[in-house]
Amino acid sequence: MTKKSLSSHDFRRILLIKPSSPGDIIHALPVLHGLRGRYPEAQIAWLVATSFADLIECDPALSEVIPFDRARYGRLGSSLSISRDFLSFLARLRGRRFDLVIDLQGLFRSGFLARATGAAVRIGFADAREFAHLAYTHRIPRAEHRQIHAADRNYQIAAICGFADAPMDFSIATTDDDRIAADALLAECGIPRGQPFVAMAPATRWETKCWAAGRYGALATRIQDRFGLASALVGGPADVAVGEAAVGASRGAAVNLCGRTSLRQMVALIRRAAVVVTADSTPMHVAVATRRPLVALFGPTNPRRTGPYGRLADVLRLELECSPCYFRRIRQCPHDHRCMKDLTVEAVLDAVAARIEPAGGPARSSK
Repeated sequence: MTKKSLSSHDFRRILLIKPSSPGDIIHALPVLHGLRGRYPEAQIAWLVATSFADLIECDPALSEVIPFDRARYGRLGSSLSISRDFLSFLARLRGRRFDLVIDLQGLFRSGFLARATGAAVRIGFADAREFAHLAYTHRIPRAEHRQIHAADRNYQIAAICGFADAPMDFSIATTDDDRIAADALLAECGIPRGQPFVAMAPATRWETKCWAAGRYGALATRIQDRFGLASALVGGPADVAVGEAAVGASRGAAVNLCGRTSLRQMVALIRRAAVVVTADSTPMHVAVATRRPLVALFGPTNPRRTGPYGRLADVLRLELECSPCYFRRIRQCPHDHRCMKDLTVEAVLDAVAARIEPAGGPARSSK
């Protein structure tokens, strides 16, 4: 089947493979929504890491979520039980008889899973790593330039499958229960419904992306002094300690909600925020998907590739010759982590003020 004929073919059982991470999953949502518009009667499934399934499982565009236990299957061969479970998983996957599989992860594991489905049409990136490209029947050509955003890279599938004219839809589905839980959590912390607040995400997976916890705390203090707004810190269970450090530096201006929400509850919480302040992390992409005012702090990574989609004006970064470097560990940096250390509280406060004052009226005097 040629690429031209793919765009007119009526696929009935479709599998999207994008296991991780939450930010990468958000970048793949336009593909899901485009597929649903193009194939309204199809069964569309998404293979995703178990820990991230919550983010997409109530999306009306999906027929099925297939959780993939990466932690367990990563120990394949260590026990007969795990090996048997994995073989059973592969058998169930093949038994679904998908006729189209799209691998947006582009690694050996995802390519192997795509091939294991037995689907007649398997699409992935021509430049997929770890020889994953060998698993595909059709390949998305290498991008003409290296500055292409991850979401645009994924959306190249639209031309192949016949929905290139559909606008990119990043919307994240939440339930009434998610919204009620987020409202209750904020109210418990003294932020009742209707009261504006600032959402901050003080942690990232790469230590080089992080702005210091103490600076988030100092920023929360300055925001409260100037605008009378509290700050709510969001993140996962691994971010609790960083959140506590930020709260400790905030003189009571911030509350730590890290580890206290599900992914969708965090989405519901961010949807209520007056402004979101974050580095290059999942909450930044959530802010874009929920159309919230945003200040995105960037250092070692390239905002044109992984930044807030379509909103480069919301990026705050220093123009340094060494940035982006993509170092993950501070010990790798020969410049004392200047890209993040030299981003001052005052500079970030000014960026926040530019997003609060037009909507909230005159600012209070800063102490």
